[in-house]
Amino acid sequence: MLNRLLVTGGAGFIGANFVLHWLQQHPNSEVTVLDVLSYAGNRSNLHQVETLENFSFVHGDICDQALLEELLKQKAINCIVHFAAESHVDRSINAPETFIQNNVVGTQRLLQAAKKLWLDNSDKNKYGDIEHRFHHISTDEVFGSLSSSAPAFNENSNYQPNSPYSASKAASDHLVRAYQQTYGLKCSLSYCSNNYGPRQFPEKLIPLLILNILQNKPLPIYGDGQQIRDWIHVNDHVRGIEQILLNGKAGQSYNLGANKEIKNIDLVSAVCKSMDQQFAANKNFAQDFPEARAAIAGNSQSLIRHIQDRPGHDRRYALNTNKAKKELGFSSKIGFEQGINDTINWYLNNKTWWRTILAVA
Repeated sequence: MLNRLLVTGGAGFIGANFVLHWLQQHPNSEVTVLDVLSYAGNRSNLHQVETLENFSFVHGDICDQALLEELLKQKAINCIVHFAAESHVDRSINAPETFIQNNVVGTQRLLQAAKKLWLDNSDKNKYGDIEHRFHHISTDEVFGSLSSSAPAFNENSNYQPNSPYSASKAASDHLVRAYQQTYGLKCSLSYCSNNYGPRQFPEKLIPLLILNILQNKPLPIYGDGQQIRDWIHVNDHVRGIEQILLNGKAGQSYNLGANKEIKNIDLVSAVCKSMDQQFAANKNFAQDFPEARAAIAGNSQSLIRHIQDRPGHDRRYALNTNKAKKELGFSSKIGFEQGINDTINWYLNNKTWWRTILAVA
C-alpha cells in the first residue's frame, strides 16, 4: 500500500492542495513535504495539517542528493509525488538556467535517490520488495501548440515544447520514462491543463486578475486574447492524482483536464463579471476593498488592457481525457462558473494570505 508519501513542492499551490486532500481522505497515511520555500512556496498553505502526527515538513532542496537519500531512508518512503518545479513561462524566458537546474537536475536527483532506496538497497526484506511509486506531475505544454481545429492531445502525442519552461518539463518527463524503462523504477506520469483555485500564487493569470481588480490596476491581456486553454479546478486535479496512485498502473501516463476550453479574453471577462456580481451582492466588500473602484461601480472590464504578446506564445492547449475516464473513472466535477465564483470568494475572504505575499514580492 502506498501509505508513506514524500510530496515535493508540497507548500506550493497544487502540492499543498494535494496534501490537504490526501490527509483528509487517507488519515492513516504518513505524509512528508519537502519544499525549498522559494518565492511561490508558502508554509501557511499547510497550516491545517501542521499539527497532525502523521505530517511532517522538511525545508530542503530536491537538488540536494544527500538530503534526498537520508529523507527517503529515514521516513521509509514508498511513494514520491513530485510537484516541485519552476512553472512560470515568463520567468523561464528571462532566466532559463533556473528551470533547467530545478526541473531537470532536481528530477534526476530525486529519481536517483528513489532508485537507490527502492531498487539498489541490499536489505531486500526492508526495501527491495515493497510496493513503490514515483509519480511525476507534468503539463500539457510539453506537447506544444494546437490549431483551433486540431484534435486534443492524447498521452502519446509528440512532444513539441515551445518555451524554456515546457522544454525543461519535457526533459524531466523523459528522465522519468528512462528510469522506468532502464532500471524498472515504478513510475507514473500525469499531464494537466491550466489549474486555478485557492492558494495560487498571484503571478498566475486568475489570481492576478482578481488582485488587480481589487487594487484597481490594469488587467493585462497578451496580444489579441484569443489564446485557448482548458481550465481545471485544483481540487479536481488532486483527485485525479489520487486516483492514479490508487488505481493507475506503473509505466502509464494519464491526461487530467476538465474539457473546458476557453479563450483568454473570455476568461478575463468571466472573472470581471463574477467580481462585479460579488461586490453587488455583498456591500461589505466595498468597505474591505475601497481601492476596487471599477468592481464597486460594476465595471471591472474597464480595466482590461491588451499588451504585446509573449514570445513563442502557444495558441491552444487541449487534452483528451478518455483514458483517465476509462481506466480510473476520473472526470472533473467542479463546473467552471462555480469554480471561478468559489475561487474569487476565497481570495476576497483571505486577504491576509495574499497581502503578505504582495508585501514581500
